Amino acid sequence: MFTKTGLIVLAFVFCYPVLFLLTGSFMSQSELAENLGPVLGEATGYAGWSFFPQNPTLKHYIEVLLDSPEYFVMFWNSIKVVLGTLVGQCIIAIPAAWGFAVFKFKKSIFFLYIILMMMPFQVTMLSNYLVLKQLKLLDTLASLIFPGIFSTFPVFIMFNFFRGIPPAVIEAARIDGARERDIFLKIGIPLGKNGIIASLVLEFLEYWNLIEQPMTFLNDKTKWPLSLFLPAIRGENVGFAFAVSIITLIPAALVFFSGHEYLEQGIASLGVKE
Repeated sequence: MFTKTGLIVLAFVFCYPVLFLLTGSFMSQSELAENLGPVLGEATGYAGWSFFPQNPTLKHYIEVLLDSPEYFVMFWNSIKVVLGTLVGQCIIAIPAAWGFAVFKFKKSIFFLYIILMMMPFQVTMLSNYLVLKQLKLLDTLASLIFPGIFSTFPVFIMFNFFRGIPPAVIEAARIDGARERDIFLKIGIPLGKNGIIASLVLEFLEYWNLIEQPMTFLNDKTKWPLSLFLPAIRGENVGFAFAVSIITLIPAALVFFSGHEYLEQGIASLGVKE
């Protein structure tokens, strides 16, 4: 009983920031000013909050969706970046992970992949910048897509799932005369689809929320993704900022809840034994 209660409390603690944003997005500007005035330096005393708005309004959502055309520009920028990156990863990462898992490449090569995956963006930022500059990709959406296509993280995730396929299944297919391409397409991808989808879900969440890369590689603000749309929060636009945060969260939440079963099934598939 204590464990169940503790989990409920922890779930509420982790969900509270989202509930905070959701409630604030429906509050009127006067109510937000009254509650958050001390935090924003526009009043004295202590900040207050309530779970239910006194006078719910859709004004902030209307302002974002109907009166902010730059929002949709950045929205489509994010869509282009995410889709371009995921398609490229399907072309590059899936065969690479299959090769590492099945053909027993030298461990040193895969170890190099692990090292690259562990490096934060700040470490590789300069080298990425110089390469993109030489390729004349700076200040284009390709400067975000191109490095993402060759990301090592999806290779590592898919490798672990492909390695969970019983070797006897692959050897039986080879004995029956199946070509390596057919084994990959008809055995590897179907049996490793949980890992592939799990990796794509995680990569969607990562590239939907890019912050440092667009700030480093993009100077033209019309090419910024949606993750950089949130304006400086001031007293007169705090409701607008809340509404932007909720709308930006919706696609990521939908993708996560649509793919969470694949994440669970994929993790369970690692336990498959020969």
